[in-house]
Amino acid sequence: MKRGLTVFASGFLALVMVSACSSGDDKTMADKKMAMAGKQARAHIGHVMTGWKDTPGGKGLLIIAEGEAKIAQQHAEFAASKPGNIKWMKAHAAHVLHAVDPTAVANGPGMGYGVIKAAGGAAKHIQFAAKSPDASKNVKLHATHVATSANNTVARANRIASLAKTIAKEKSASAVTGYTKILLILAKQLQAGQDDNGDGKISWKKGEGGLAQAHQHMGFMMKGEKM
Repeated sequence: MKRGLTVFASGFLALVMVSACSSGDDKTMADKKMAMAGKQARAHIGHVMTGWKDTPGGKGLLIIAEGEAKIAQQHAEFAASKPGNIKWMKAHAAHVLHAVDPTAVANGPGMGYGVIKAAGGAAKHIQFAAKSPDASKNVKLHATHVATSANNTVARANRIASLAKTIAKEKSASAVTGYTKILLILAKQLQAGQDDNGDGKISWKKGEGGLAQAHQHMGFMMKGEKM
């Protein structure tokens, strides 16, 4: 009788141990899955601010967009500095084009990535962050603000590219001078945005925000995530 009880107890203990191990394994797997999910939104935030695989120097997409925008504005200022000098204006308009879209001009002072690709990539990845299963309300809120400002920038950069191509074909120095003034206005808006509704401030909203507003709201987002 004692032997039977001993065998039963041993079998029961083994069953409990197996069950415990199985539960432990399930818990470990669940923890791993949660840990992996917890990294998804942050990974895309990192692509925007810290680094992306094909950017110059592996920098964040928004950082590259800001760098290219700075170059575009600098050369738009150069172009506008000598009104009437058609050769000078066309040369620097081409440099502006290279900074916003290097696929249109092979050589120039830009970083070789372009505002259009970088700002568009930033908008895309911050939306990936917002759609991640672990995205917080904070991430979802500011992702809309960042994406809107970044997409505003893409729209402005496309207008700049179109205008720069028009300048390249234009033969009238007076016409190029006029186009160059518009080019400079748009180039400044890449970073600063514009007060579209005339309320005295520039928000993140459609038609207003630029890269500065995108960066500002990335800061709000990352502070909320304690990054």
